[in-house]
This record gives sequence, C-alpha cells and structure tokens, in this order.
Amino acid sequence: MADLIIRKAGEEDATAIWELEKACFEDPWSLDSISFELRENPHALYLLATEEDEAVGYMGIWCLLDEGQVTNVAVHPAHRGKHIAQRILEDMIRITTSGGIKHHTLEVRPSNAAAIGLYEKMGFKTEGRRKKYYQNNGEDALIMWRHEE
Repeated sequence: MADLIIRKAGEEDATAIWELEKACFEDPWSLDSISFELRENPHALYLLATEEDEAVGYMGIWCLLDEGQVTNVAVHPAHRGKHIAQRILEDMIRITTSGGIKHHTLEVRPSNAAAIGLYEKMGFKTEGRRKKYYQNNGEDALIMWRHEE
C-alpha cells in the first residue's frame, strides 16, 4: 500500500472531494456546496486522504462551541478495506478535541454495518434515531455520539 497522507483540505480540493462524493453516495453533495464549505464556512473542517497524489477519502465536520457534527465520511470504493476511514476519523478526533470539541455526533444508515462498526470502535454510541432521514430512499438514520471523558 502506498503512503497515506491525511491533510486539511482547502478550496483547491473541492473537485477531488466532489469526485469522491459521486463515487461513494447515491445523492452526492454538489460541487457548489463543497466549495462553499471549504471557502466560506468558518465552522467547517475537512480532511483529505491521498495516496500518490490521488484523493482516496475525506471527512468533514462542523465545529460549534464544544460539539462537532460530522457531515460526511467517504472512502473511494476501490480503496476500501485499508482502514483509511479509521485513520481519517482518528486524525479528526485528535485535531478537534485538541481544539476544544468534547462531543462528536453523526448520522448513519442502519444498513451501513461497516460504518457503524467503525464508529463503535471509535467510541460512538447510538443515542437516537431520525425517522425517514435519507431522502433518496426514506431510510432512518441512527444518531451516534462520542463524548470525551
């Protein structure tokens, strides 16, 4: 496996993140939305994972007061199974907790067992459910939280 580099994403990474969105999600964010996040949202932090200058994964989070709301976690299908999402999530938690975030939250499809397993491994616990959260198929979302001790 090539060396994985995880770094803060900038506006110049919008297209790479958008390409990951399209490869990973049935209902991807638009390029305009991603560009706005990277350029103008003062509460947003995005990390990009690359191997040999190829974008292979990313994660976004909105940080408000002492809470971090994970927006998306994505790893290109051709690069799954390499623990890339775990490494990005570990870095994001380390960066945000050192910046004062004490609570991390996210929504995940109940059908996404791999993601749920990763989040549980990282200390997230299911604390609620949003009925018919996902617009593309009406699937519920589990609300998971991770609290610093």
